[in-house]
Amino acid sequence: MSNQYEVLGKAPGSDELKKLSPDNNHITIKKMSAGYGKMEILHNLDLFVSKAQSLCLIGPNGAGKSTILHSIYGFTNIFSGNIEIDGKDITKLTPAEKLKSVGIAYILQDNSVFPDMTVEENLLMGGFIKDKTEESYDEAEKIFQKYERLRNRRNQPAKVLSGGERRLLEISRALVMKPSVLLVDEPSIGLEPRYIDMVFDILRDLQKNEKKTIIMVEQNAKKGLEFADIGYVLVSGQTAIAGKGDDLLKNPDVGRLFLGG
Repeated sequence: MSNQYEVLGKAPGSDELKKLSPDNNHITIKKMSAGYGKMEILHNLDLFVSKAQSLCLIGPNGAGKSTILHSIYGFTNIFSGNIEIDGKDITKLTPAEKLKSVGIAYILQDNSVFPDMTVEENLLMGGFIKDKTEESYDEAEKIFQKYERLRNRRNQPAKVLSGGERRLLEISRALVMKPSVLLVDEPSIGLEPRYIDMVFDILRDLQKNEKKTIIMVEQNAKKGLEFADIGYVLVSGQTAIAGKGDDLLKNPDVGRLFLGG
């Protein structure tokens, strides 16, 4: 593990990170320290993501990747610093407030579908905090029109879905609230290669055609960096290396430590 800490000496500053997201910052984190209970996991972290840009977070286990997603959504204790969306400070908002009022949706890494509920019922659960129930039905119908795989199984229990279809359902359920930001935790985990490609195609479509801003944690660093516009390499709760996704794929430190090169 010691080799992974060597790259910290080259850690990028906030000005360097801003250059990777120069236009219309959608999500900004400034000097944030955060963790669980009294344990600090993230240390003085900066993050900048432009509207409709994708960021992939990679790094060793325990580096703080998922903690960044948890902090943005409101699952951690923020000890210092702040989180902004479109210039508005959202640090102290609850997860429900961030979903309903700010448009941030969090897609869990674990299987989170309800197996004995139908696909349609699972989808409608995504709009449980909407003021008007009919809005959830309207959004669900749009999703069924978009994704034939779900439409063909809308009245079947979710337990009959393949791993890739379950992942599609989890992503689609988040879309019922019409979020502008998707926090995606390990989208490829547990999936066969053919379904991994399908899930990344879906996310790419949401970014390019629906202008979603995506922040992703991905265990398959190569796949994540191929997808993302930019990437941050996390080591011990700090950003050790940052760059465009394509550039990081060619970076010898990243290749040596995280891509098996």
